Amino acid sequence: MEYKMQLTDEQLAILNGSRGETMAKVLKTLVMYGDIFGAEKLVPVTHKEGHLVTSFGIALMKPLFSTMDKLIDAGLTTEGKFTVDPRPLEYENVKCNLLEKIGFHVMYKKQKDYEEQLKKVGLRNEKAFSCACYLDEVGNIPKEGDILSWAESSAVVYANSVLGARCNRNSGMIELFGLIAGYVPYFGLLTDEGRRAKWKVIVNTTKKPEAQILGSAIGMKVMEDVPYVYGLDKYLGNEINDDAISYLKDFGAATASNGAVGLYHIDGLTPEAKRLGDSLIEDDAQVYEITDEELERVYKSYPLMWKNKDAKPNLCFIGCPHLTYKQLSDWCDKIEAGLKATGRKKVAVRTIMTTPPDVKAKFMKDEKYGKLISMGVKIASICPLMYTNNPMTKGRAIITNSNKLRTYSVAKYLKDDDICDVICGKELN
Repeated sequence: MEYKMQLTDEQLAILNGSRGETMAKVLKTLVMYGDIFGAEKLVPVTHKEGHLVTSFGIALMKPLFSTMDKLIDAGLTTEGKFTVDPRPLEYENVKCNLLEKIGFHVMYKKQKDYEEQLKKVGLRNEKAFSCACYLDEVGNIPKEGDILSWAESSAVVYANSVLGARCNRNSGMIELFGLIAGYVPYFGLLTDEGRRAKWKVIVNTTKKPEAQILGSAIGMKVMEDVPYVYGLDKYLGNEINDDAISYLKDFGAATASNGAVGLYHIDGLTPEAKRLGDSLIEDDAQVYEITDEELERVYKSYPLMWKNKDAKPNLCFIGCPHLTYKQLSDWCDKIEAGLKATGRKKVAVRTIMTTPPDVKAKFMKDEKYGKLISMGVKIASICPLMYTNNPMTKGRAIITNSNKLRTYSVAKYLKDDDICDVICGKELN
């Protein structure tokens, strides 16, 4: 078969069966995938720990399970271990009624079997389920310049932007094939040219913009292009600290879900912007100015998808992507103050905060964990999006401060302060 890209003798040998028929098919898939996007070659994956987007055992995904069986039967595994997106279910902390449980059982009845397959091909451990695998507590942290084979839009945009690693927005199974073969196609965000900015975004606001709305505005404007953002460093500083990590995690997730951004540069803050500055920007870059009025326009444009538009919220999800340790601590303080203001002891709306299992384990040793629980908040590690995919849960009046969850579900988006007011029992105007 003729391939468009240049391949090494070793790669050609693999395609011709030197490492077995299944490995030949794995590499052939990567080559065909790369050919579609004009990749000139395959390059080695240098960060061996992968991240997979497909964490859920939906019964209809028979081709996925069949492919996993073929990989296992051939004895193929990833060179390094991998993390994977959050589990779809956690009944202990996210209670469901009988109809919802029936729906989940039908949807995810292959979950246990699929997790066994994941273990056999290289899943790190039982706690490796989080969309925020790059947090210190989880520890799947590439270095600047590393070549990755990851999928999951929010993880990829964070790795590219905040860590300076290199990864395209891969689809499910492509990331696993890249980890098994040890190669990925060289195109797009792996190249210097592909990482140049086509947009200059000027943040000209009177206060620190809400990360989720700012990311949403930029994502919807630039779509899949790379933005170079000016003006955020005055709010975030010039070092990647805990506050910046939390902000950029949520900002990036919104750019990736409300648009298709795989990389952004923040002037004076993110590694490539600090090192290369304006030279990252294309000469003919378009300009987008973000003002207070523009953010409010974007916020008010979000549709309300509830069946009953006048319903009272009965469920709140905070943490999509998963919350950092600092965010859990800050939310505890915020809710404690909110309840004091309304004279309540517990939250008025069932509230679920989601965070990686390793972050939760660490936070459980903090006195604020007991405070949050005493205030009626549950801390889980599931994927809120997978919960809302159940047809039986679509009738719930769910609120969230996640623009990703808003985009992919019928949840209503509220700003952080408004979310806090609602769950603490205060009526919004």
